[in-house]
Amino acid sequence: MTTQPAPAPAFDDSRAVALAHETLDIEAAALLGLKPHIGADFVQAVHLMLAVKGRVVVMGMGKSGHIGRKIAATLSSTGTPAMFVHPAEASHGDLGMIKPVDVVLAISNSGESEELTAVLPMIKRLGAPLVAMTGHAGSTLARHADYFLNSSVAKEACPLNLAPTASTTAQLALGDALAVALLDARGFKAEDFARSHPGGALGRKLLTLVSDVMRSGDQVPRVGLQAGFSELMREMSAKGLGATAVVDADGRARGIFTDGDLRRLIEKGVDLRSNTAQDVMHPNPGTIGHDALAVDAVELMEQRRITSVLVLDAEGKLCGALNSNDLMRAKVI
Repeated sequence: MTTQPAPAPAFDDSRAVALAHETLDIEAAALLGLKPHIGADFVQAVHLMLAVKGRVVVMGMGKSGHIGRKIAATLSSTGTPAMFVHPAEASHGDLGMIKPVDVVLAISNSGESEELTAVLPMIKRLGAPLVAMTGHAGSTLARHADYFLNSSVAKEACPLNLAPTASTTAQLALGDALAVALLDARGFKAEDFARSHPGGALGRKLLTLVSDVMRSGDQVPRVGLQAGFSELMREMSAKGLGATAVVDADGRARGIFTDGDLRRLIEKGVDLRSNTAQDVMHPNPGTIGHDALAVDAVELMEQRRITSVLVLDAEGKLCGALNSNDLMRAKVI
């Protein structure tokens, strides 16, 4: 006779909210409880990883393995070369990925994960320093380690006190603490972070140069100082920048004329047909070097409340132009 599963209890909205609050309280307490454990072993672990000639090899099973992968990724993106090696796969060949010049960071809440403890003697024979992150100081993992990072928690957030919840949050936070201490010790800067995240918003802001996004060659609107007003307007219309540079005989930008300048002159009733570019241009235009960061062009536009910037080469001659639309297309703003 087939036994029917017991019907699920009715969902209780208030209980769900109460459990959510309790979960956050328990995990917050778990994180604060780590602070007294941060001491000499943590400092020595940072020294080891700072001086590593190979990589930080992170290992862990189950939920600790998922946390380990994230810790390895965080270390790698903040200047410390790291990789994750699965303990079970290590016993079947992947142990060859670990070298004596590496530092091993092994993670297990109990410190007794069979797949992990099985490879500890081999890691020790290799001569790779071992840092243990575990919640039990007397565990096999902690006893084998050169340095012990205590990730113990009073209880799990799971109502059954079984599912890894507060313990994995503690592991993740300890990994972040290591990464932050290391990046600070390395003098890791925003520019370094951008180089390892070229596809992200920060990477675009800190790696994209003006020369990468500017209009160049025939795309750059320009006229001479003595150009007539008709020529000025044709150049503006043809290039679609909403402005044109006014240059001297040496190709140096002496001014700029924009759609806004045109509107203001019309409002004043100026007879534009008799004017040259020099007569109507706005002198001292906003300019930027071709090798500057594109984000600097954004700052210049914001400071001067303009939408177009002229780009100069190393000799100070006009070589390009860009406007806010160009910067938006490049996702710099």
